[in-house]
Amino acid sequence: MVLDLIVIGAAITLGPLHNSAFILLLSSRRGVRKGLAFLLSWLANLVAVIACVVLLTGGTPPVHHSAPSTAAVAAKLAIGVGLVVFGGYRSRRPPRPHQPPRWTERVDDASLGTAAGLAWLLQPWAMVGAGAATVVDADLSAADDWLALSGYCLLATLSLLVMELYTVWAPGAAHARLEALRTWLEEHQDQLIVTLSLLVGLYLTARSIYELVT
Repeated sequence: MVLDLIVIGAAITLGPLHNSAFILLLSSRRGVRKGLAFLLSWLANLVAVIACVVLLTGGTPPVHHSAPSTAAVAAKLAIGVGLVVFGGYRSRRPPRPHQPPRWTERVDDASLGTAAGLAWLLQPWAMVGAGAATVVDADLSAADDWLALSGYCLLATLSLLVMELYTVWAPGAAHARLEALRTWLEEHQDQLIVTLSLLVGLYLTARSIYELVT
């Protein structure tokens, strides 16, 4: 479970879409507050998904090869295959000129509630779903699993946390460097999405098949 959560958490935190949006929020009027609203909403989403899974399992992992265990592995397999198919399709699609979403034109006037809502909208739900299927195996009577779940949430939020703190501590330097990062992310957005989708998709597919046959 731990390795799966590390892979999924790293893929979530490296996603280009939410990182670009977060940098835009930080560079807007009251950017630090909007960034904090986005960050807390993002983290709350991850915690809410984990809490729902734990409520369903009672904090006890299902017996290996039981119906619930097999269903969770099958869900991960379906997500993995879906990510591979999506990554392959996206890699073959002719490149199109990048056009920023319309909401970026009104980012200065965005409220804290809007910033929080963007976090839910921009969550990579396939990755979050894979994380939820993995959390089914969590045993909340073991301290190690509590640490694994906490580490997963922190890792999946790490890029946002680093940028938020950087902006608070060194706003001048942060603005210039984060704008350069946003430009790079937007120029390489398709390549990053394809790479992350294929890598995580292949990992989840192989891992799920292994869990089903052993």
